[in-house]
Amino acid sequence: MAKAKDKAGAGGTIALNKRARHEYHIDRRYEAGIALQGWEVKALRAGRINFGDSYAIVSKGEIYLFGASIPPLISASTHVVADDRRTRKLLLHREEIDQLIGAVERKGYTLIPIAMYWKGNKVKVEIGLARGKQAHDKRESEKERDWQREKQRTLRAHNRAA
Repeated sequence: MAKAKDKAGAGGTIALNKRARHEYHIDRRYEAGIALQGWEVKALRAGRINFGDSYAIVSKGEIYLFGASIPPLISASTHVVADDRRTRKLLLHREEIDQLIGAVERKGYTLIPIAMYWKGNKVKVEIGLARGKQAHDKRESEKERDWQREKQRTLRAHNRAA
């Protein structure tokens, strides 16, 4: 009888862009595949990625992830030249690409990566169609978050007393 494989490393989140929700209003989300090389997948399995300052760009009718850093592992192959900041192609359906190009070029939206995660044995990137927040919007979001937190504390304290 075969042993069940351990799925701890097989699924779940690789990285989250926490600044995205703070800096931008995210209107719509898309799930995209990403074209990676073998050494990049191994580095992602080890959790080596930084895409806090990255964004997606439109070039020649395609969408690319720009500015994401995936540093290679020390044990990476010697015959491969590892460029950790290379531009990686995002894989979407043509209709989705056309919608995103229209929103970016006509309406002034920005494409921001929100999360990177495993889906089966494939790496997926969640990108958001976003507009930048003004300083007063950021303060308002912070006040709302603090109010929700305080409300939950009050409700918990009230439920314990009852």
